[in-house]
Amino acid sequence: MSSPVDALAISLFSELLTADQLLRNRLTRVLPDRMEISHFSVLNHLARVQNERSPAQLARSFHVTRGAMTNTLTKLEIAGYVHIRPDWDDARRKMVSISPAGKRAREAALAAMAPVISEMVKDLGADKVRAALPVLRELRLKLEAE
Repeated sequence: MSSPVDALAISLFSELLTADQLLRNRLTRVLPDRMEISHFSVLNHLARVQNERSPAQLARSFHVTRGAMTNTLTKLEIAGYVHIRPDWDDARRKMVSISPAGKRAREAALAAMAPVISEMVKDLGADKVRAALPVLRELRLKLEAE
């Protein structure tokens, strides 16, 4: 039989996984031009860091395999949202940057997602969301450290 702590842990992760899936589905429906959450995430990251990244660096940042990141980057390059160039210092590597079209696509995605996210925060209440953030952040940091 499970202990009360085990049951609590299972309930917590069940809620997190279900909420993640439901949120991803809801946001995917409003993203423009068949954009996927993974595409938006990479564009958002590149826009925030304002610097080139290698596919390996991006894969580490998103905790995915290099193959998964290469697949996402290929789709973004085909859409014209990123530029991928050889690394001038190491011909084995490539460097990725967000293109002007990628910046516009990111802005369009943010504009499409903002009402959905804002409505959820409004429905839950800002105080509840503010109270949940430290626990979620601590959980994320613990998972990242492992």
